[in-house]
Amino acid sequence: MKIEFSKYQGTGNDFVIIDNRDNQVPVLTTKFINHICDRRFGVGADGLMLLGHKHGYDFEMIYYNADGKESSMCGNGGRCLVKFAHHVGILKSFYHFLAVDGEHIAEIDHGGWVRLKMKNVTKVEHHNSHYILNTGSPHFVRFAVNVPSIDVVTTGREIRHSAAFEQEGINVNFVELLNDDSIYVRTYERGVEDETLSCGTGVTASALIAAHNDNGFNRVEVKTPGGHLSVEFEKSDDQNFKNIWLCGPAEFVYKGEITYEL
Repeated sequence: MKIEFSKYQGTGNDFVIIDNRDNQVPVLTTKFINHICDRRFGVGADGLMLLGHKHGYDFEMIYYNADGKESSMCGNGGRCLVKFAHHVGILKSFYHFLAVDGEHIAEIDHGGWVRLKMKNVTKVEHHNSHYILNTGSPHFVRFAVNVPSIDVVTTGREIRHSAAFEQEGINVNFVELLNDDSIYVRTYERGVEDETLSCGTGVTASALIAAHNDNGFNRVEVKTPGGHLSVEFEKSDDQNFKNIWLCGPAEFVYKGEITYEL
């Protein structure tokens, strides 16, 4: 059977999206997801998403990593799915949708950026050389200098597969504080098992740790290899963050169809 899809990207983090509100898409196999995300033999993407119907919500977000496994929350994916929902006729001032980590709200601002409200964070582990926190997905955050020169794939893979994280895996972020009060972030993503040009939950985790103000409102500008985002949030202390908004572009790339072999 032929399946129609659209491709979107948010600061270089790219996704294949399928409208499945009518439940006509068959159960997706790991093999098919691997194929459609493959950059040489398929469409090519960091992940695949289904736009689903969910009673009481504008839609449901179902997300698979490129490895074919259903994943934890993807921030850039959520922002791209909101833009896709808008393009297929779901027109709202505020979008209310369900993802694997719970309810989210989002809006599209006048400049076309998508603002996505993330889950509150109530626990941060501070280790000697890094931080651990969950922003919808688990993240390892390490500050470094000259982040562009780091071998993110090799070092990130070693950390992701180390004894401390081998059971569940973890996303690994390398963060540099810049002179203009912004940060530069590069991320190795589990499930993709490679560096991505941007990671929304990783950018969020890094921004929380890099908060400029001890308490109250913060806005952190974030540069990634794929572009610019910002994270707004309220900080109560080093363990508690709320009203977290991931903000950035989400762009349509193209649409097409692919054969699904039953």
